[in-house]
This record gives sequence, structure tokens and C-alpha cells, in this order.
Amino acid sequence: MISRRHMLRATAVGVGTAFGPTICPSRVVAATARVGAPKRIVFFLQNQGFDPATCVPAGMKQSGSLAGVTLPEPIAALEPYKNKINIITGLHGRHTSPSHSAYFGALGGYRGGIGIPPAGTTIDYEISQRLPQTIMPHLCIGMDALENMVSRPTLATLSATGAGKPIFMHSNPNDLYQMLFGGMATGDVKRRFEARSKVFHRVEKLAGQHSQSLPSGDRDRYGNYVDGFRKINALQERLAGVSDHLKPFVPEYGKQFLTPEFETDWHDSLLDIGIATLKAGLTNVLTIGSGRGEIFGAWKGLGITEAGHNLGHMDQPDNPIWIKIRQYNCQMLVKLMQELESVPEDGGTMMDNTLIVYTSNNANKQHTVGDNWPFILLGNCSGSLKTGRFTQLDGKRPINALYTTLLHAIGAPCDRFNMERNIASVHDNRVGPIEELMA
Repeated sequence: MISRRHMLRATAVGVGTAFGPTICPSRVVAATARVGAPKRIVFFLQNQGFDPATCVPAGMKQSGSLAGVTLPEPIAALEPYKNKINIITGLHGRHTSPSHSAYFGALGGYRGGIGIPPAGTTIDYEISQRLPQTIMPHLCIGMDALENMVSRPTLATLSATGAGKPIFMHSNPNDLYQMLFGGMATGDVKRRFEARSKVFHRVEKLAGQHSQSLPSGDRDRYGNYVDGFRKINALQERLAGVSDHLKPFVPEYGKQFLTPEFETDWHDSLLDIGIATLKAGLTNVLTIGSGRGEIFGAWKGLGITEAGHNLGHMDQPDNPIWIKIRQYNCQMLVKLMQELESVPEDGGTMMDNTLIVYTSNNANKQHTVGDNWPFILLGNCSGSLKTGRFTQLDGKRPINALYTTLLHAIGAPCDRFNMERNIASVHDNRVGPIEELMA
């Protein structure tokens, strides 16, 4: 059980870092948004690795079309969408030290590991600053075992606004629902929202008044907490101003939120909130951490009794447990696509202007060195990327090159993302995007 004090501090820091100032690395050159340009990107990371044998169609050794082939059982849910995906293998992340997890390095493309703070911005946050701006440019949600989501409702392991500036992900759907939609709710939800809002406004006021009496070092750290509460309050005021627009998108709040039987009830609830924020235009980047970037996680709702680190020591190919987990992931991806396809936009649908990036936070397996880091891209990013293909790369380009490619695809070209020249001389043999992926 976490104390009220710790809950307030975690909430303040989590929201404060999520909506902090824009960090613009000099190595990224922003481009002006264009008509019909990409409007949103979703990153979905499953922990414990992503074995390429679970996503590459049988017999495919070289790059080619997915037409006429059958997708492997773990990703079979994507079969009807073969023309909208690109399965990519042959990227590496050796420089990120992934092992159990690369943590911030998985999306940052730099050295990560447990207890290592982010060395710079991560690609999800960087993209959120380049896409058309929204009320909250970036939302991170984390899925874990139920007891972990209750005891640690916010956690920072995957995303960052800059060096030493992590972004907290939200794991308790009740807290997240209240923060985003509580002002439009009724009954107990509305009363809890109003009481919480009063507390946050009071804390912001008192904290601001007394911070000047602290030593300078503590004052800066304390200022981060104060700023977190200030941002929570400002976000809620902005949401109140668009409440009429938001009402049609608010997910149903019921038993699955309040009395979950399994952790997957909360996983599904978090996904529903994430989809609602995308459809309502509240955010332009959604990051989903299944396993929250660590070595834990549970899926008892799928009939899986094994959990946590033990899952990482199981071979994934032909493993019925991992087939269930991967199929569950893919069902979530399909739901994301179907929901976005249901909303008209720019003469097409929201999905036409969306890219979904599916991967793992530690390459191909647990205890990996990062030699092969598979990805699946869903959507063509407004026509910028090739789809309907399997792309086998030669293992000489890092995951940073894919992130460079994504920046090119959204109209923010750069030579390299988070890779200085001396590191690139060892780990990347080329400059710019991966041409095989560009349309």
C-alpha cells in the first residue's frame, strides 16, 4: 500500500514530466507540417523480447511481398491487414545493452539498463513535438501484473523528454480516467475528481509559497513537484474547456475499472482510454508498455499461470504461452486499427494518417546482446512508408536508423537520431533513413 504522500508526489512528477518543455536536439531538423501529413504515432512495446521466428512467415529468408504467404500463428490476427504492415528484422541494438531490458535505451537508441537514467530524448517524445500539437502531446500507459499496477500506479522506464528527464507512464486506469475525463463524469467519479482537484490546487499554492525557504538544491527538486501539480491543474482546465467535444469519446466506466478479476481487465481498460485520447484528438503520440519496460508482467486473464522473469527464459517459437501473449498483443493492435479506421479524416480515415510501431524493449529475447531487433510497422504513415512487405536487413544498421526513418516519414528529416559520429563509426554504416522502408 503506498502512502497518500507518495501517491501525490508520483502523480505530480509523472504528469509534470509528461507535459514538460519541448527538448529539441540539434541533430533533429524540424520540418513544417504539410497537408495530409501524419498526425499520430503509437508505440507498443512488449517486454521479454520479440523472437523473429514468431513474426517471419515460414520460408521467407529475403525481403519480399507478404501477398500469398501466411503469417505465423502468434501474429495471425494481423492476417487481414497484411497489405498494411511491414515486418522488419535485421536491425541491431548492441550499443543499448538490452539484456533484461534496454529501458530508456529501447526508444532512445542509447545505452540503457536498470537504474540508468535516460541519456537523452526518446523517439516517441521527439515525434510528439514534431506532429501537429494537441492538448497533451504525449501519453504513456503501462500494463503489468495487477498488484504492480496498484502498488506503483506510475512508473518511468521507457520514455523521456531529455537527459535525466523521464516520462511517467500511467498504469491505474481509474486514476487516468479521473485525470482525463473526471470533469465530465457523474456520481462518485465526479465527486472524487472534484475533491482531488481541490487538493491539487491547494498543494500547488502551498508548495509554491514555502519553496523559497529551502536550500537551493532542494528548491530545484521541490520545484519539479510544484510544477507537476501546476501542469495537472492546467491540463484539467484545458480539458474542461473542450468537455463537449470529449463526451462522445469517453469510454464506458464500469466493473472492469473498479473490480478487475484479472490484470488483463485493466490492460483492456487502459487501451480503451488510449484509443479515446487518440480519437478525441487529445494526444498525437501514445506509448504502450506491456510489462512496463521491466522483467515483470502477468496475463492470468489469458489462462497463463507463469509470470514475470520466468517468461523471459522460455523459448518463444511454438510456445503456447508466448503464442497467447503475442496473439493478445496483436488483437490490441487490430482494435487500435479498427477504431481509427472508423473515424473519417482528410478524405480517408484516422488510420490513414497514423503509424503503429510494435516491438520489444529488449530486442529478440531475454538476456540478449541486441544483434537482431524485430519491428512491425502498421500503416504507411500517410503514404511515406512501404507496406505489405517483409524487410530483411543486413544487421549493420541500428534501431536509431529506424527512428531516423520515422522522423523522415513525418517530415522532420535528420542524418541520425541520438547517435554521435564516434558511436556511429562502430554501430552504423550509413547516414539517413533506411531506404528500403521509404515509399
